[in-house]
Amino acid sequence: MELLAAHLKQDGFCTIKDLAELHLVSKRTIARDLQLMRDQGLPIDADRGRGGGVRLDRNWGVGRLNLSYTEAVDLLISIAVAEQMNSPIFLANLGSIKRQLVASFAPDKRNRVERIKSRILIGATASTTVQGTIAPSGNRVIQTLHQSFLNQNSILIRYQDEGGRTTTREIEAHYLLLNYPVWYVLAFDHFRAAPRTFRCDRIVEADTSTTRFQLLPKDSFKQTFEGYGLENLKAALSRAE
Repeated sequence: MELLAAHLKQDGFCTIKDLAELHLVSKRTIARDLQLMRDQGLPIDADRGRGGGVRLDRNWGVGRLNLSYTEAVDLLISIAVAEQMNSPIFLANLGSIKRQLVASFAPDKRNRVERIKSRILIGATASTTVQGTIAPSGNRVIQTLHQSFLNQNSILIRYQDEGGRTTTREIEAHYLLLNYPVWYVLAFDHFRAAPRTFRCDRIVEADTSTTRFQLLPKDSFKQTFEGYGLENLKAALSRAE
């Protein structure tokens, strides 16, 4: 119903038929959900005839935002990343947004979010040479890496190195490093039985494992700098101690 509400706030009217096809449900289900939304007080307008349909007042919901726990965590971590990058633009209201988000969490979840934030490291801007080699990552890879990082599950990946060679690895995503705009994952590599660093955009496939891992201390990754072009990794790790 949240997705349905989002579509109803788009420009123009949506027909029940189009909404049913979009959400892979019957027209009867859409009609029932629309009535439930009206019963909950949502201002849904209807217009009959050619070009008509249903629409939710686009001003409804301004000032209120219903986020899932995962969405709130993502937003809070994104704010923390923006603050660590120390960019003066658009930071004026981040403190207020962060306080409201933190206040919405139960104490145990606040502690979990703080632990997750401590696992994200901010380095220097990547060189123009490195930026020129960035490849787009698939949504499925990003989502799988995201979930395995948050939940501390091992992840099975196919990784393409700088020379174009592809290998299959099982890794544990312990820390993330941003050398803007390039993300790296500092991981324990079961293939090498040692800590290794992987560029996230070079992960071409990813599948989550059910195996959970215990977090290694940051010191475990200080020997992985050489050969990766991460000259500022040591400084980033030291600042995060």
